[in-house]
Amino acid sequence: MKAVLSIAGSDSSGGAGIQADIKTIAAHGLFAETAITALTAQNTLGVTGVAGVEPDFVTAQIDAVFEDIRPDAVKIGMVSSAAIIEAIARALARHEARNVVVDPVMVATSGARLIDDDAAVALTKLLFPLADVITPNMPEAAALCGFAVEGESDMERAARLLAEQSVAAVLVKGGHRSDSADDVLALPDGSLTWLRAPRVDTRNTHGTGCTLSSAIACGLARSLTVEQAVRSAKDYVRGALGAGMNLGKGSGPLDHMWEY
Repeated sequence: MKAVLSIAGSDSSGGAGIQADIKTIAAHGLFAETAITALTAQNTLGVTGVAGVEPDFVTAQIDAVFEDIRPDAVKIGMVSSAAIIEAIARALARHEARNVVVDPVMVATSGARLIDDDAAVALTKLLFPLADVITPNMPEAAALCGFAVEGESDMERAARLLAEQSVAAVLVKGGHRSDSADDVLALPDGSLTWLRAPRVDTRNTHGTGCTLSSAIACGLARSLTVEQAVRSAKDYVRGALGAGMNLGKGSGPLDHMWEY
């Protein structure tokens, strides 16, 4: 059985973060492993508290995983400090991790920045070079590139720039647009592919980015090409959004087990 390691924060409501990743990996028939970077107190209405994990203990978790059940892919989500990013980068480089997917969780749905400037610099300098795929949404792409990302031409420009800088595939996600859910994939060779899809009419989108990035990691673990893995992941998320689960008083979770 193939294994996928999720390095991310814990979501007490179960809709995003580590919990969403475990469900996604299990739904793909793979074995989920974890390294927790932060504990959060949150639900569908918002986050009420965050407790960080010491960088040395993040390293210890990653080492424990690689020294026994070596993962076939790695997904990296919430990493809130430069020290944790440095610890992750050192550990993954030491273990020669492959099929690494980085979801640069930088900007909240409200537009608030979730990581400080030092962490943002560490993310781009230390984790992006280790990545095979990077999955920013439009506000995150704007924060990374330093220009507004609002339409398709902006998305293409951002995807190409980030792919060139990181030497990784970059998927700029268009879920923040009101008219579509079209994403653009840029490969390091400069080629662009649009993955187009109509929007799913639902308010229950909590954990969508976490779910997509871990599903991409599952595809890479199964030896799919980057484009195949992204297309498969997008189809999976679309199904999970459209399954009609309605939990919580706010933006509820996806139905990760919609195919079962």
